[in-house]
Amino acid sequence: MSANVSDLLRRRAAERPDAVALVEAFGTGRTATWAELDATVDAVARGFSARGLVAGHRVGLALPNTVAFVATYLAAHRAGVVAVPINPRAAVGEVSRVASDAGLRLVVAGGPAVALVREALGDGGPPVVVHDAEVHDGESAWDDLAATPGSGVPPSPADPEILATLLYTSGTAGTPRGVMLSHRALLANVDQVSRIDPPVMEADDVVLGLLPLFHVYGLSCVLGQVLATGARLVLVDRFDAAGTLGVVRDHAVTNVPLAPPVAVAWAGRDDLRGSFAHVRTVLSGASPLDPDLAAEFAASAGVVIEQGYGLTEASPVVAATVVSPGRDRSRPPRPSSVGHPVVDLDLRIVDVSGREAHRGDPGEIWLRGPNLFSGYWPDASDGPGADGWWATGDVGLVGDDGDLVLVDRLQELVIVSGFNVYPREVEEVLGELPEVAEIAVIGVDDAHSGEAVSAYVVPAGDVSREQVLAAVGAQCETRLARYKWPRDLEVVESLPHSATGKVAKGRLRSRVRAGELGLA
Repeated sequence: MSANVSDLLRRRAAERPDAVALVEAFGTGRTATWAELDATVDAVARGFSARGLVAGHRVGLALPNTVAFVATYLAAHRAGVVAVPINPRAAVGEVSRVASDAGLRLVVAGGPAVALVREALGDGGPPVVVHDAEVHDGESAWDDLAATPGSGVPPSPADPEILATLLYTSGTAGTPRGVMLSHRALLANVDQVSRIDPPVMEADDVVLGLLPLFHVYGLSCVLGQVLATGARLVLVDRFDAAGTLGVVRDHAVTNVPLAPPVAVAWAGRDDLRGSFAHVRTVLSGASPLDPDLAAEFAASAGVVIEQGYGLTEASPVVAATVVSPGRDRSRPPRPSSVGHPVVDLDLRIVDVSGREAHRGDPGEIWLRGPNLFSGYWPDASDGPGADGWWATGDVGLVGDDGDLVLVDRLQELVIVSGFNVYPREVEEVLGELPEVAEIAVIGVDDAHSGEAVSAYVVPAGDVSREQVLAAVGAQCETRLARYKWPRDLEVVESLPHSATGKVAKGRLRSRVRAGELGLA
């Protein structure tokens, strides 16, 4: 059993040195064989050591889906330092907060993210390594990092429990928290998915690398399985319905991991079936997929979408329809099902009294397994208990067939295109504005992104609606990533409150639902 995620690369380089591992389907069209990627990872790991980084130091990765991202991520692991992926299109304030909270010692930034990182770090921040952009004074070039001379790499700790990756998510506290994923957890989930029979990915697969690598879905489910199988990963930087479909066709892609908004954009297209001529497997995760959309997509593509359920804290795969016993992959999975749990993962449904719920009754989903995180940064708080169980905060039930069905969430988490948005975070950022007296944020259904953010604002004093809209727009531009911006912003005279003075968000949700039904 491997102790380090980068060991997977070492094996592929030994087995298939000349096979193409990575292809950038944009820009320069860079490629890398397994041997070339392994050599680059060694060089970058030496470069980290030459810059004074030692085991446990944190390195930020603000890079798009590129060969450089993959090489830098794996080099961090090989050097024993902690990889901290950052959304390269995040707001300045978010990047600044992650850099400060994680205590980054170095940030590797690429393309448009370079300017973002410079502004977020300011003077006196950690050094910046630049990829695909002009290098300023005090910075260094990634190409130089990747050409660090020497042989071998600095030794990294052999303990699989050491921290490998720090991924920021909303967690359960309402503000972004760093999820501490050890090598043990990441490798366990790669192994759990690899043991699905029949396999969801094999060595001869050509995999679409559209999902962002800064997100656990792209990082572990896609890249992790590519490393485990030796498949080819075709990297795509941004989604364009026609352009990305062209990538699928031109590269003879066989395996398509996606999120619901991609299915929305592709379903019903006349050219979908032809472009999917080589596709064998389509996997959807990150957020629930509407059954009608799944049926339309299958009719258009000639391939059904398999669904799954995961959490950053579970590295991330918990369950998938491809795990369900006797699953016929030529037919769509049962609506609302996310399948069976992966092997070596215990799952139970707990009712409000703390007891095991009866079969078919909803309750909170609890997990126990080797793929669970170590806790939240920096002190490993709120992780699995002494007995190994961790309460997810999600509500589900197990049907008579043993499949897991997601019902709701105990928290108010909103999932926009697979990305977590916690209403309290948005409320705190927008509530800082002098134009805002009170604010409430909820999640609402959205045909394209699964869910969207909706905000209700009570203006301060004589502030006009136009002034509120302008102030909120400016605040969002600098403080929140685009997917966290309210899709709907309603300026109201007052908000409903409970007897204890808290905003009664249930009434706001009921108002939205009534409007959807034409009752408002």
